[in-house]
Formats: sequence, C-alpha cells, structure tokens
Amino acid sequence: MKPNQPNLEIMPVEGLIKLIRAQRVILDADLARIYGVPTKQLNQAVKRNADRFPDDFTFQLEPQEVAALRSQIVTSKGRGGRRYMPLAFTEHGAIMAANVLNSRRAAQMSIFVVRAFVKMRETLAQNKELAAGLAELERTLTARLDGHEKVIGRILEEIKKLMEPPPVPGRKRQEIGFHVRD
Repeated sequence: MKPNQPNLEIMPVEGLIKLIRAQRVILDADLARIYGVPTKQLNQAVKRNADRFPDDFTFQLEPQEVAALRSQIVTSKGRGGRRYMPLAFTEHGAIMAANVLNSRRAAQMSIFVVRAFVKMRETLAQNKELAAGLAELERTLTARLDGHEKVIGRILEEIKKLMEPPPVPGRKRQEIGFHVRD
C-alpha cells in the first residue's frame, strides 16, 4: 500500500475538519490522503479547473493561519516542507475536488467527507440547542433565586427582631456596672 493510499475503510474524517476563517474546511494534504492521490496531483487538478473552485469552495491559507494550525497540531518542523501555502476546501470544494480528480476512489470517499461535514453541522446545531436550553434554565433559576433571596432576607430580619429582648413598658432600664463621673 502506498503511503498516500489508506484503506478504503471508513476514515476518521471528522477529526480532519478545521475551523478557519469562520468556515469548516479540510486541508489539501488531508483531502488528498482521503482520496488516495498525492497532494500535488490534487492541487494541479484544482488549478486546471480553477473556474470550478470559487472562493467559497476553496482558498489558500495565509502564513499566520498555517502557523496557528501548526501550534494547535504540534507538528515537527523537520526538513523539507511545502513551497506553497496549503489550500483549504469547504464541503462543496471537497465534493468538487472528487469530481475533478475523476477517480473511483475519490468518488467513493467523497461520500465519507460529505457525511463528516453533515455530522459536524448536526453536532454544532445540537450544541446550540443545548446552550440555549441551559441559558433558559439559568434565567429561570436566577428569577426564582431572586425571589427566594428576598424572602430569606425578610425571615432573617424577623429572626433578629425576635432575638432582641422586648422592652418593658413604664420601666427605665437600670444601668449595670461602674461609672466614672466628672
């Protein structure tokens, strides 16, 4: 098996999807590995068919974005490397890449890529629903606690009043202890 050709088994594609420029994307090297082609071949196919890849399908990363990814992934700098900044493919760009590669493997694996993007969207939607539910619960509890705090404050005031001895009517309290008079 060639290094760029993993098994046709289901690959953990979800872990390869990154959030860059507020978009969920997959990098060219990862997409090429999934589709079983060298990264260079994928990028050449994209360049030959540039009219099929508008900016919302694919874009080239900036050096600071690559540096941020490197610090997140903790890759070794090693020798060699790329001459050009990597390309990032959105969901639609990944599908279009499978079409321009025109290989059976790319067509088969594009299904897994699409499912991974869909699964991520569903997960994010569920997290938003969960966050909204938690926010509503917090608002409800805060409103209830505010009402309870007022009641508890009144109860404490009444307890303090009960702890004070009641004044005896018509009788002046006699002072206790020694007093120094001028």
